[in-house]
Amino acid sequence: MPAPSELLDVATALASEAGRLIIDGRRAARVAHTKTSAVDVVTQMDLAAERLVRDRLAQLRPDDGILGEEGDDVVGTSGITWVVDPIDGTVNYLYGIPHFSVSVAAVSGPPEPARWTIEAGAVLDGSGVLWTAARGEGARRDGELLRHEDGPGLEGSLVATGFQYTAERRARQGRIVATILPQVRDIRRLGAASIDLCHVAAGLVDAYYEHGLHPWDFAAGALIATEAGVRVGALDGGAPDGRLLIAAVPATWDALRDALVEAGAGEI
Repeated sequence: MPAPSELLDVATALASEAGRLIIDGRRAARVAHTKTSAVDVVTQMDLAAERLVRDRLAQLRPDDGILGEEGDDVVGTSGITWVVDPIDGTVNYLYGIPHFSVSVAAVSGPPEPARWTIEAGAVLDGSGVLWTAARGEGARRDGELLRHEDGPGLEGSLVATGFQYTAERRARQGRIVATILPQVRDIRRLGAASIDLCHVAAGLVDAYYEHGLHPWDFAAGALIATEAGVRVGALDGGAPDGRLLIAAVPATWDALRDALVEAGAGEI
């Protein structure tokens, strides 16, 4: 099994190369197709960035598996799987809002959030900032070590969240936000889970929660936040999953989870 630092070198190279591709190609980006609804879009640059990552992995680590948003999964033989989101925040990307990223993580064990171990992760955001972490070796923003272990308590917390693309579920998520808003400092909705998790790691927001994420949305960001001292978990306190992910400093995590439960977050 390769060391987490070795896997981080690969993740960093992949995120940087794909990031340069999508940033340079943004002005020419066009919708290729839609997914869960008419507003859930995929651009041709999503597809191009994932092809780049897959081609590079075939050269650098041909025995590894791949779990990616836009392509067919690859089952590897090495025990390592790469979890790839070629553009997280595609709508932001399409509109020219720089809150988007390329997210690349390496996990060991089964490629399922409840069972995997995240070994390394890299997120290159639309402004060119590189966020990285290797298991047991800390998290960094452009090489600067990140720590975020203390917070102002729930009532003083700036909380990030996100919404899904189906109208009925968005309406239910909106009702939860309306209940949470009076209990916190304020809410931010920026539109890319990977960057929201990095922002918690850096203390740019105090906490983050979101329903309905996919593994590629949060794998790299979850490791970056965890390595910075943030608690990242599911509603039951276990490993984060697609139902509901909560990230906050340890002293605030339970209070945010309880407020979300009271607001009906466990029913979505």
